[in-house]
Amino acid sequence: MQQKSVKVLIIGSGPAGYTAAIYAARAGLNPVLYQGVNPGGQLIITTDVENYPGYPNGIRGPQMMVDFQKQAERFGTKIIPNKVTAVDFSSYPHQVIVDNEHTIIAEAVIIATGASAKWLGLSDEERLHGKGVSACAVCDGFFFKGQDVAVVGGGDTAAEEAIYLANICNKVYMIVRRDQMRASTIMQKRVMRKPNIEILWNTETEEILGDEEVEGIKVFNKHTQKKRELSIKGFFVAIGHQPNTAIFAQYLYMDANGYIKTVPGTTKTNVKGVFASGDAQDPIYRQAVTAAGTGCMAALDAERFLAAQALN
Repeated sequence: MQQKSVKVLIIGSGPAGYTAAIYAARAGLNPVLYQGVNPGGQLIITTDVENYPGYPNGIRGPQMMVDFQKQAERFGTKIIPNKVTAVDFSSYPHQVIVDNEHTIIAEAVIIATGASAKWLGLSDEERLHGKGVSACAVCDGFFFKGQDVAVVGGGDTAAEEAIYLANICNKVYMIVRRDQMRASTIMQKRVMRKPNIEILWNTETEEILGDEEVEGIKVFNKHTQKKRELSIKGFFVAIGHQPNTAIFAQYLYMDANGYIKTVPGTTKTNVKGVFASGDAQDPIYRQAVTAAGTGCMAALDAERFLAAQALN
């Protein structure tokens, strides 16, 4: 395999990765960023972003990521549209394998690989994504203010999404596939206290209706064997996220769901010189602005680490 060395290598190209690149480049660390298979992360499939500071009129998700990339490149970040396929953190400096054929030796590695929303697997989800189908109520709920919406899921995340939407929407259908919720007792009580949340137990979504945007859904009750059509404008899938961290599992501490564990208040992992940012280490907030914040932290942590290394 061909080998080359870099000071700071960034894996991932969403808000966390690009922000890390901006800070690292401005610090003179000559970062190299590998974009992966989905440059821009989840924002590439997001339509309007209205909750990121600095965009008073909102911005399209893909355009925001173009802006982030241009800013990182302006300061000298080398951005490469290839995928990191493996890593070896067993010794220092670290080895990163790109496209199964090129080996990069890195003094510091910043992980910004994000997380991917889990979907039901309906063909309509992809067709109407960004046109009423969403995996983030905090991101997109505002667009459905005063309207009827549905949330799929029975865990804490679904409960939180349903409660959030109930505060701004006319009615929220909560579609639970079993006869009980997996959410914590306190979250279930909060859902039950919302008069405009209707829980549909033992129910599965069969089809999302609408040509250009969501107009309704067809659901099936497994207990009664009856089908029903619901008129809604927003369809929120809240069955969890999967962090894109599998290639690091051999070396980094993770929680039960695969989110990378970091030292509290930092982006440091259990491996020296490896830092984790964005949704890959955040199972709670999962917002573009928080991802960008941890990208900044990772770059600063990497800068301080490298400065300390130079003194040894």
